[in-house]
This record gives sequence, C-alpha cells and structure tokens, in this order.
Amino acid sequence: MKLTTVTNISVDGVTQGHRRIDTGTGFEAGAPGEDGGSGFERFGWAPPLLDDDASMFISRTFQHAGAFLFGRRTYEIFAGSWGAGMDPGNPVGEALNTRPKYVASTTLTDPRWPGTTVLSGDVAGAVDKLRAEPGGDLQVWGSGTLIRWLLDHRLVDEIVLLTYPVVVGQGTRLFPATGPDTGLRLVDLRSTPKGLTIQTYRTTGRPRYETVTT
Repeated sequence: MKLTTVTNISVDGVTQGHRRIDTGTGFEAGAPGEDGGSGFERFGWAPPLLDDDASMFISRTFQHAGAFLFGRRTYEIFAGSWGAGMDPGNPVGEALNTRPKYVASTTLTDPRWPGTTVLSGDVAGAVDKLRAEPGGDLQVWGSGTLIRWLLDHRLVDEIVLLTYPVVVGQGTRLFPATGPDTGLRLVDLRSTPKGLTIQTYRTTGRPRYETVTT
C-alpha cells in the first residue's frame, strides 16, 4: 500500500484550527490539545472556502483507501464522529467503518472503533510492513504530529495538500522550521471554484542541490 498523507493547509502552512473540534464532521486536523492552547483563536478558516469540487475530491480520495493510519488524537476525533455511526450511507463514513484502521500510539490500549489495530513498539517497522502489502492507499488524514514523524523516518510515499486561499497568521504548521529535506514530484494539480489548489506529490528521496564550481 502506498502511504499517502492528506492535509488541509493554509497558504502560510497552518493546519491548526481549520475546523472547530465540536463540529462532529470528522475532518478536523487540529487535535484538541493543539486547538485549545497557545492562545490560538482563529478557528474555522476552511469551511467558508470548501466548495463542491473540493468536497467531491475528498470523498473520492477516501474511496481509494485500503486502510487508514492515525495518530492518537486524530483517531479519537474520527472515532467520536464517524465511528459513532453518523451519516449512514455517507461514502466517507462507509470507507472509515469498513476498512482497517491503525493507530500509532503508546497510550491507547482499548480502541472502541471496530477494525482498529494499535501500533506500538517498532512503529516504523510496522508501518513499513503495511506499505509492503497489496491494496489501496494507506491514508493518513490530519495527524500532523504523526505526519512529521513519518517524514522523519522516510515512510511517506505521497503527499496531498488541499491548500486554502487564506493566510491564517498563527498556529501549528505542517512543516516545522527545521526537519528532514524531501524531494517531491508533482503528479496531479487541480483548482476549485473557491480558489483551493489540490497538489499531489510523490516523494523522491532527498532533493538535489545546486553545486558551486570554481
């Protein structure tokens, strides 16, 4: 399975607070601890810009999943909404409830969402084994901390960014000020009527840098 991360992001790289945690939609990227601290107050910047084209892309992307991988906090958000049986017949809920779910966590011991497996111990090894299995994408939605960890360990095959035309100006960003360098190859690019751009990149290992010759 190809490990694919899918992230809602602002033009200035913010992922925090793109939806309010209490909406119950299942698409929240910011974890409760992130959205509730550090003086962040600019919640809900994504919904006014989410149009039918973007929603259709999200729905279709879920259908390509062979399994889902979450961090602990994002898993609990999704489990509390989609796992509670909301929106029967919704294709997103159907995918989440019928396909395997994996959680990278050292603290979760009793997951209540059927079809969930907790990955602890050698998480990198476990994720690499999942990537070697056949099937659809191993998708990571939200879970910013997990995505950064996966990038650190060179475990990401594809990055999908839904970039919203807004500068939030504060909050947690997907890519930290310092981190691993990763080369990317653009494999798909589209835009929506409200100005979202949706970029799909394949990772290509470390980038090439210009060399100075004398």
